[in-house]
Amino acid sequence: MSTGVKGGTGRDPNGGVGPDLNGGDAPLLRVRGLGVRLGSPAVPVLEEVDLTVRAGEIVGIVGETGSGKTTLARTVMGLLTPAAGSVEVDGVAVSGLRGAALRAHRRTGKVRFVFQDPLRSLDPDHTVGAIVGEGLAIAGVPAAERARRVRHALELVGLDPALAARRPAQLSGGQRQRVSIARAIVSEPALLICDEPVSALDASNRNHILRLLDELRERLGTGVVVISHDLGSLAGIADRVAVLYRGRIVEEGPISEVFDDPRHPYTALLVASAPRVRGTPRHDLARLRAPSTGGTGGCVFAHRCPFATGACAAVPPPVTRGERTVACHHTGTWSEAARVPVPAE
Repeated sequence: MSTGVKGGTGRDPNGGVGPDLNGGDAPLLRVRGLGVRLGSPAVPVLEEVDLTVRAGEIVGIVGETGSGKTTLARTVMGLLTPAAGSVEVDGVAVSGLRGAALRAHRRTGKVRFVFQDPLRSLDPDHTVGAIVGEGLAIAGVPAAERARRVRHALELVGLDPALAARRPAQLSGGQRQRVSIARAIVSEPALLICDEPVSALDASNRNHILRLLDELRERLGTGVVVISHDLGSLAGIADRVAVLYRGRIVEEGPISEVFDDPRHPYTALLVASAPRVRGTPRHDLARLRAPSTGGTGGCVFAHRCPFATGACAAVPPPVTRGERTVACHHTGTWSEAARVPVPAE
């Protein structure tokens, strides 16, 4: 099937070609062996997470509520301190920064965040211009230059610069999310993290915002992470997708390949639940949803997987790495067992 994945190169603001995604350039984001524990007593939320994002690339992080998606984003932002592993952003070891050094890194604006709910994330008492330019003001950018960059950012997201005089309540939901994106890109970040950026919008605005993110990564060469519980919403824009389940990446790879040939049972559930995806292999979902007995010392999906064996429940699954990363004891065997015939068109 065709997922509409763009891929290719990023572009800088002047139309130049950015780094080749398939080349040897260093990733903008490199997460290695990341472990995060929260609460008291501390409970593991992320375990052994590896992830890379390159310039001009969109990587989706998908999983159900509680899988650790937002925790991963907050750790990359430097808002949480990992218990294990490392996070590097544009060559800076963010996970090793503390105090003034961490605050200075945040002020650089190398990583910016787009929130799920634009209305709640925008100060209702401030104008659009003040909201978009807030980070520049904190960084000490002169007023005239700040105004120029705010106008440019609004134009990049498809908004009339005249809207800078309005307040969030005077805008539509789609316009407010564009303001959120303008606020994020005005500092020319290396990496943009979008946490469920379209879940609060109607279908029409969702499509517009997703296309906008695609256009911005092409034009600016910015690396983009899009967090979502909906695998289908990523099909048209992401280059790669990482599937997160209970704090672990169970599958990762080019999004078109993951859709066409899910190699982990949990991924198959997500693919099947995406109504916009057509032509993908069909599996016996009743079997996949049936929980099985077993402990929690092995595969994190063992309690839900009908293909789980004693080894699955007791021993962590082997991780196959490469173009496709899969953490499963039965990679390549469960899929054929669960496949059902596809009716002729």
